[in-house]
Amino acid sequence: MSHAGDGAEVVLRLDRISKSFGALKANDAVSLTLRRGEVVALLGENGAGKTTLMNILFGHYLADDGGVEVFGQPLPPGNPRAALAAGVGMVHQHFTLAGNLTVLENIRLGTEGLWSRGAADARAKVERLSRDFGLAVHPDAKVGRLTVGERQRVEILKALYRDARILILDEPTAVLTPQESEALFATLRKATALGLSMIFISHKLHEVMAIADRCVVLRHGRVVGEVDTHATDKGALAALMVGGELSLPRAEVRVPGAVLMRLDGVSTPNRGAGPGLKAVTLELKAGQITGLAGVSGNGQAALAEIVGGLALPVSGSIMLKGEVVTGWSPGAALAKGVARIPEDRHHQGSIADFDLTENAVLEGYRSRFSRRGWMNWRAARAFAEGIIKDYDVRCPGPETRIRLLSGGNMQKLILGRVLSAGPEVILANQPVRGLDVGAIAYVQSQLIAARDRGAAVLLISEDLDEIMGLSDVIHVMSQGRLSPAFARGTMTAAELGLWMAGQKFEAPDAA
Repeated sequence: MSHAGDGAEVVLRLDRISKSFGALKANDAVSLTLRRGEVVALLGENGAGKTTLMNILFGHYLADDGGVEVFGQPLPPGNPRAALAAGVGMVHQHFTLAGNLTVLENIRLGTEGLWSRGAADARAKVERLSRDFGLAVHPDAKVGRLTVGERQRVEILKALYRDARILILDEPTAVLTPQESEALFATLRKATALGLSMIFISHKLHEVMAIADRCVVLRHGRVVGEVDTHATDKGALAALMVGGELSLPRAEVRVPGAVLMRLDGVSTPNRGAGPGLKAVTLELKAGQITGLAGVSGNGQAALAEIVGGLALPVSGSIMLKGEVVTGWSPGAALAKGVARIPEDRHHQGSIADFDLTENAVLEGYRSRFSRRGWMNWRAARAFAEGIIKDYDVRCPGPETRIRLLSGGNMQKLILGRVLSAGPEVILANQPVRGLDVGAIAYVQSQLIAARDRGAAVLLISEDLDEIMGLSDVIHVMSQGRLSPAFARGTMTAAELGLWMAGQKFEAPDAA
């Protein structure tokens, strides 16, 4: 931690910022200060107002009331260029880099013509920044060939190249291995020692405790707490965020049942830069959560498509309850009791302009809600109302368009749709990504309950805390290869991180 003292210069001041969207008050008189060399964590559930506040700071939104000062000067509202010129940089969760350009070209892009003033000067500046901040990346490397951690370094270098003195980091470790996260934190500590100031947005409270000097917590658009990190703990921060005590569920150890689904030597073709599956053998057992860890883009999507019936292997076989599956498709998967919580709830799990009733019956309308081509809308609506009640979906009613729901409530509806059919095999692909601590606890408790009823759950997640907390057995994917199964509690996060980075697959003793 940087331990910027109270006497340090205030570099950023948000003063009583308010912003409404119709009846929704996204920010309600929010004030926040940031000092030189300080890291302030901005915490809050989904919909608490963090993103709106940062969009106002960056000029993407106009505040209804209040103002922003950077280094003592008022920032012109609604002007993103003014924020950049004042020394404010942002590193987004989803990187905005051109894969076909080099590191140096990406860094210069948007600030100066690629063939303008001496590229030699630009290269020298990038190399100096790399050295000063410990951001090791080759200026001539093609960005498309870099690891996720290296791409993030390029994003940070891009902000520093534009002379950012205040850095906003939005969920910066969401796609990093534990080792890459440690390297990032080492960089951030160097940066604050050199006088850089940061706002750190994260759902991972143990990281907040490790890197932030101070935490500002938003709930329903208002600041509900501001605490020095050394004077608090994860439990207290979570309680501030949700307005009460909260503990994440942990699955108790249980003896699993029979193998319900088995992939035997399954391979799929590579997709562009993404690897296919390389002779993957995987068993999913009744009453067991099988965790699949790995950095994004290492074959997890291909595996999810095979399990969910969206793709067929080029070699190997799929077995359900000991029988080889033929004619595999999404419909066949559903008919045989295989259900899926898709990775992207917005584009794969729901249709934005359909209401909750229509979304609730998306997958089962033929088998459960229609006869001879006629939909029984009364039964469909009753089904949706049951999900809304049983899964605590906060909404005006079943006729609400799903795009108007928060991420957590959208996920609860999808969860209800999936679990209400009593599936035997459940594919849960990133089921809590982007959700707040309250929604995470709810979704995870439902997956544990499904396991306890005897379902086989395949949990795919990039969050090692989630994998280690919920899984009975853990596999790691790297470059389309599957690690052996590790029983819960036998591997540390660091050991799993080495498998995630692919290092253990090459080791002769990793047979």
